[in-house]
Amino acid sequence: MYEWDFYFIWGYRWLFLQGLGVTVLFTVAIVVAGLVVGLLAGLMRLSRWRVVRWVAQAYVEVFRCTPVLVQLVWFYYALPILLGVEMSATTAAALALTLYGGSFYSEIIRGGIVSIEAGQREAAEALGMMPGQAMRRIILPQAVRRMVPALMNQSIIQFKNTSLVSVLAVPDLLYQGQAVAHDTYRPLEVYSLVAVIYFAVLFPLTLLVGRIEARLRRSDA
Repeated sequence: MYEWDFYFIWGYRWLFLQGLGVTVLFTVAIVVAGLVVGLLAGLMRLSRWRVVRWVAQAYVEVFRCTPVLVQLVWFYYALPILLGVEMSATTAAALALTLYGGSFYSEIIRGGIVSIEAGQREAAEALGMMPGQAMRRIILPQAVRRMVPALMNQSIIQFKNTSLVSVLAVPDLLYQGQAVAHDTYRPLEVYSLVAVIYFAVLFPLTLLVGRIEARLRRSDA
């Protein structure tokens, strides 16, 4: 029978903390960048110009309909060859996950904007607002309120997706866990701890999203 032993992990605590720090910082970076990309793509999907809509839709469908792991590998191995430039694993992973997340954020943002009643836009136009002003002052503030739970859920998914960057040797939490497992030959304890750390970070976030959703439902009732 297998004998569990977690005592040795204390000697590797700084590696796990360093990996967790990289994972958190990486997540913040790709979430912020993905929201910017998603906002631009979402507004492009609503453009009056067909070509702009087609470009945005093509981007969204390509990244939503291909596995994120394939995108990571492609951005790291294929894109530098096509562009003739050197690209670090961190840069390739950040670019791939930003664009991947942006494709989902764009649909959330587009859906939130479309959900606002047409009368709101018509009222803004009646007050003499330009379309851009109406979007910034009237439509987006109301739409953001409806987007928040979905955006937060997608951001949680992005946090989990960062575990895939370990295949490119980005020193995140999972990568450091793999290093410890190879060094100690104790994969059960190491990967169990990695899973517990992910759960400890993500479970409170899921509870927070649930509370926000419940509060929004009560305020809309």
